[in-house]
Amino acid sequence: MKIGFIGLGIMGSPMAKNIMKAGYDLVVNTHNAATVREFVGLGAEAAANGREVAEKAEVIITMLPNSPQVREVCLGEGGVLEGAGDRTVVIDMSSIDPTESRAIATELSKKGIEMLDCPVSGGEPKAIDGSLSVMCGGRKEIWDKYYDLLMTMAGSVVYVGPIGSGNVAKLANQMIVAANIGIVAEALTFAKKAGTDPELVYKAIRGGLAGSTVLDAKAPMMLAGDYKPGFRINLHVKDLTNALNASHAINMPVPMTAHMMEVMQELMNHEEGGCDHNDVVRYYERMTGVSIAEDKEQ
Repeated sequence: MKIGFIGLGIMGSPMAKNIMKAGYDLVVNTHNAATVREFVGLGAEAAANGREVAEKAEVIITMLPNSPQVREVCLGEGGVLEGAGDRTVVIDMSSIDPTESRAIATELSKKGIEMLDCPVSGGEPKAIDGSLSVMCGGRKEIWDKYYDLLMTMAGSVVYVGPIGSGNVAKLANQMIVAANIGIVAEALTFAKKAGTDPELVYKAIRGGLAGSTVLDAKAPMMLAGDYKPGFRINLHVKDLTNALNASHAINMPVPMTAHMMEVMQELMNHEEGGCDHNDVVRYYERMTGVSIAEDKEQ
């Protein structure tokens, strides 16, 4: 089975390589000519656009920045829709607005094209080692059919529900992560301003109910003044924008998500969009005049 892969960026490139390692033939398209040459050197076939990918591949995986790019690649001029047959399946692994996932799937279905929305969590390291967490929406029988393909890139692949459900799950993840990072930063800054060592506070609370993956991943980085990106602020802003759009489409208030969006906008205004999302702690530093990492290398 030949697989098409569109979007060979920081995440897409290692994901596509893991598909090839599993023995699948690949036809690729991306905006970076050097990356295309690299994949051709590894044995992949190059395609000029989405239409050509669809003409050559039964399954097309997209890994793109956001909703407009997915729409353009699938439905735009020279896109997948122009070259696909009635047995083509699109697996969009981008993190986008679930309302757009549903709208794009509706347009594709008019030509008999199935679509799954399967965003990922885990970042570049897990994309490289093939241990991503994948959240999937679409028809269950299509998910069943391509489960093994998805597992070539993942440590877990979970079916969530109808089309759009994968991105609902991803946005829920991003909402929870944002709120968790925000309160970790707030609590540790509170500890410092109250005259208590925030590092000792972290050690004291991590084994109790306040303990979490976010606390253990981000508190040490905040305390070290380490803002090198694992997941960048500007990407989290993109996800929270999609979360706000999707929640407003169903008339649901999401005040905690909205608050964290405003916090991250402040960071963007300080040109910190390329920093790790643990950079939220600097919002509190500017607001309070207290730095939990002031005695450490910045």
